[in-house]
Amino acid sequence: MFSLWGTKHQHCDGISRRDFLKVGSLGAGLTLADLLRLKAEGAVRPKTRGKSVIMVNLAGGISHLDTYDMKANAPAEFRGEFAPIKTRVPGVDLCELLPLHAQVADKFSIIRGLQAYSREHNFFEHTTGASEEWKPRRPAIGSVISRLRGETTMPQFVNLCVTLGNVLLQPDPSYLGAAHRAFVPQGRDLDNLVLRRMTPDRLADRKSLLQSLDSVRRDLDARQEMAALDTFQARALDMILSGEVREAFDVSREPDRVRAKYAAFPQLLLARRLVESGVGLVTTLLTANTIGVGSGSWDYHSDNFRCLRRGLPTLDSAVHTLLTDLCERGLDQDVLVVFCGEFGRTPRINREAGRDHWASTNCALLAGGGLRMGQVVGDSGPRGEQDISGKYTPQTLAAMIYHALDIDPATTLPDHTGRPVYLLDSRDKITEFV
Repeated sequence: MFSLWGTKHQHCDGISRRDFLKVGSLGAGLTLADLLRLKAEGAVRPKTRGKSVIMVNLAGGISHLDTYDMKANAPAEFRGEFAPIKTRVPGVDLCELLPLHAQVADKFSIIRGLQAYSREHNFFEHTTGASEEWKPRRPAIGSVISRLRGETTMPQFVNLCVTLGNVLLQPDPSYLGAAHRAFVPQGRDLDNLVLRRMTPDRLADRKSLLQSLDSVRRDLDARQEMAALDTFQARALDMILSGEVREAFDVSREPDRVRAKYAAFPQLLLARRLVESGVGLVTTLLTANTIGVGSGSWDYHSDNFRCLRRGLPTLDSAVHTLLTDLCERGLDQDVLVVFCGEFGRTPRINREAGRDHWASTNCALLAGGGLRMGQVVGDSGPRGEQDISGKYTPQTLAAMIYHALDIDPATTLPDHTGRPVYLLDSRDKITEFV
């Protein structure tokens, strides 16, 4: 029997996104007239093309000192085992294990001294620009894009990294509501984009589903989510009936030579296809071995240098492949790419040859999006211990993302009570990048 209440990837309201999409695919009470009504009212809008963002989470928190913020003159217990190499941008040195980065250093810029609000693994900060403890909780940047641009046949917000091990990596729409949650593809065959055949059992299930919906309607109305559910159903059905979305997710349409270049990190190829098709923001992750759910992280509390020798070639190839591909396709000015972990690592190497969590400073790599490339901003001091300028926070990074998307971070959106809330409290951009 079909169950309204999902058991996996449930949201705070108890209803899983998968079940919402199944609601749409079965047409539970949603007729063609309903769909046309919603289109006429603007719930489902025609396709538009705007700037896009690919956010790559270096899950676990990669060491800034051993990648983008080398400290060659620091004592050995700080600088580590790797030597810096020069790049094609004078004065910008990177880790010796990133030679492909060196070749395309003019295509990206680096923020050094980027602070974090928490020393805990927290996907929330870089997807919102806010601390998870702030009230009201800020919506994910992708949810803001969805809200401001309006939804098209192509979703404006796609999340390709739902879990890492047992950690949920689902960005929260907060007060923007369920209609602006990220779309999460289900399964290799995109089960939630398939129109199911109507059998007697499924027809009976639909009747049961309608009864279940009636039983929760009052609760949902109290939280003002019925409008979100209505919009969500319409969008889900529109996506299912259109082949455009499934085509965008079908990486087999890429030439063999392109798929071969992305073989170690296929999610980046999928992310590129999605933004090329009009998706506003795609979140994904890159781990030491490959991109994908449950494949590990950069969280090296021990054997940091041995692990990085194995894993950094993946990062090196991923950055080079994605950035050159975007440039060759003429997308680099319209697509901003962000590579960043949750935080940096302790400047002093621990007794197990590892580095622990460090919130005082980190690095982020930004590429494209119409920003000025080929430079480094920020300073973490001689030992990589803290942002000595005190300027760069997750809000700074979010402000740059909004700028690249032509969204004013001073924009306000109403919270649950109707009170207008700024997208960001601190809205200073990095002037060197604009």
